[in-house]
Amino acid sequence: MNMMFLQELFNNITQRDALLRRRHPETLTPDHQQLVKACHKLLESDGEASSIALASRALAIYQRLPAAEKSRFFGRLTADFAAEPGPIDAAYTAYQEARDNQSLQRLFEACEPRRQELFRRLNLASDGTYELVKMREDLLGLLREQPELAAIDDDFAHLFGSWFNRGFLMLKRIDWNTPASILEKIIRYEAVHEIQDWDDLRRRLDARDRRCFAFFHPAIGDEPLIFVEVALHKGLPSRIQPILSGESSHSKKGVDEPEDADTAAFFGISNCQTGLRGISFGNFLIKQVVQELSQELPQLKYFVTLSPVPGFAQWLQEQRDDEQLPESLRKSLKGLETPGWHQDQTREETLKAAIRPLAARYLVEEKNRHGLPLNPVARFHLGNGAELHRINWLGDISAKGFKQAAGLMVNYLYVLDDIERNHENYTAKGTVACSNEVRDLARRARKLAKGETTK
Repeated sequence: MNMMFLQELFNNITQRDALLRRRHPETLTPDHQQLVKACHKLLESDGEASSIALASRALAIYQRLPAAEKSRFFGRLTADFAAEPGPIDAAYTAYQEARDNQSLQRLFEACEPRRQELFRRLNLASDGTYELVKMREDLLGLLREQPELAAIDDDFAHLFGSWFNRGFLMLKRIDWNTPASILEKIIRYEAVHEIQDWDDLRRRLDARDRRCFAFFHPAIGDEPLIFVEVALHKGLPSRIQPILSGESSHSKKGVDEPEDADTAAFFGISNCQTGLRGISFGNFLIKQVVQELSQELPQLKYFVTLSPVPGFAQWLQEQRDDEQLPESLRKSLKGLETPGWHQDQTREETLKAAIRPLAARYLVEEKNRHGLPLNPVARFHLGNGAELHRINWLGDISAKGFKQAAGLMVNYLYVLDDIERNHENYTAKGTVACSNEVRDLARRARKLAKGETTK
């Protein structure tokens, strides 16, 4: 094959395309009306080949829309691509008369917004699934200011729940031999403990006492959906800094060989795709990783997290300002305002005696309007069937750790025989499964709130 000919042909096509764009500048900066027209054409299309071409064109227009035009497009999706009242009324009347499955199916079809069929057809394009995920990410950024767009988000969530169900997810181990394109994404998407550079990434992936697993979806290629980082230990870890620095492998709880470990500690779980918010992957990921590690290292006894407590510092500030609490407790908490307080042994011990019980109260007893724990990380792990096992004082002494949780970290323990029972009790009753140690701390918090001694 004449490669020079092919190169010349490609150059000619590229130059012709550039010339067309110069002649028709609207193709460079399209508006939402062009996209709406393209979407209508896509819905009217009958042939598969033409639908793929039209879907690709519509997505290409969307990608080039300025932010304001994207917002206007979502507004048109809400108004122009909703379900039609007339067909719904007719289908409902027919169902009332017939009361059979056929008329019920027609009612279902009439009630479905046209947006959902539009999204299905857009999904025909190459990389259509990923482009729709990014489209939803744009939409999520608008919902607070434009709550009327929530119906579109419901349509996305409905479709993504099917497209990204567990049967389509592929679990892959991430290590230092993983393609660099994926490793770059791991660095970018790490949301719990920032990866500083490639050397930092290598410490987390290449050591014999580390594991990392991610879920992928065949429709979006090498874009991870979620990943979890694991450290192998002897006993339950209580501090994150030795794990992140690699010092844990040289400590009394570290292991030189994976076969010496009795604990798998999940110290970072990161969702990678904002556009898939609300689509549950984490519970499947943890349970499958537990199975994978159990097969590789059957001597493992404990599967536990070392988790942050985001939002606790803010809640603690509210307690410091609560005049109904005893003055002695509020005075103790004011020690948090002193820079470097954790390096002053007296002040550190005073704060420890007050904050650990309050943390147990926050995690076990403080609930949101749905009757579930205030803390999002607690909701995630408790909903998966884990037990709130231990509250670790000064578990994270980084600036971020102090800012979000006064330095606290938490162990959530996954006991395989208890997972289903814990999950059912949490789902049905909002019950927080916790250890006796945490339960005792919560009782001490109630005494502190009444001004009683806890000794």
